Amino acid sequence: MSDLNLVLVEPQIPQNTGNVARTCAVTGSALHLVKPMGFEIDDRKLKRAGLDYWDKLDITYYDSLDSFLEINANESLYFFSTKAYNSFSGISYPKRCFLVFGKETAGLPPELIRSNPERSVRIPMRDSLRCLNLSNSVAIGAYEVLRQWGYPGLTNDPAFRF
Repeated sequence: MSDLNLVLVEPQIPQNTGNVARTCAVTGSALHLVKPMGFEIDDRKLKRAGLDYWDKLDITYYDSLDSFLEINANESLYFFSTKAYNSFSGISYPKRCFLVFGKETAGLPPELIRSNPERSVRIPMRDSLRCLNLSNSVAIGAYEVLRQWGYPGLTNDPAFRF
């Protein structure tokens, strides 16, 4: 089981989910998908965005956000939202954690953010713009956690590529 868990709640765009799957594969993070989703998991666009990494993924599916929250009630959950007050980079992430992201069209439910202010975080951006792309936000969050942990299991050696 992975220490870093990336959670997409009701993702709507298959290419975003495919990109997040690719991020999970290259970082060794687990992917958690919360239904309903705006596409079928065998969607051609989803598979293309994830390239040939699908067999390298640890994926868990949940029927609803309530189900996910109940099953993972004892985990360290961090909720990413443009409505949160804490900066994502100001958090010291524990060794095992879940980064939770909402659907592209609406984000996470406001009541979830309001009821978890200490674990709700935002990525700073210009206030005149709505939000970053979901897959970009996930990658930003994931790499901050991995940076804090010293990039466990990842190589920074370009020699392995040649």
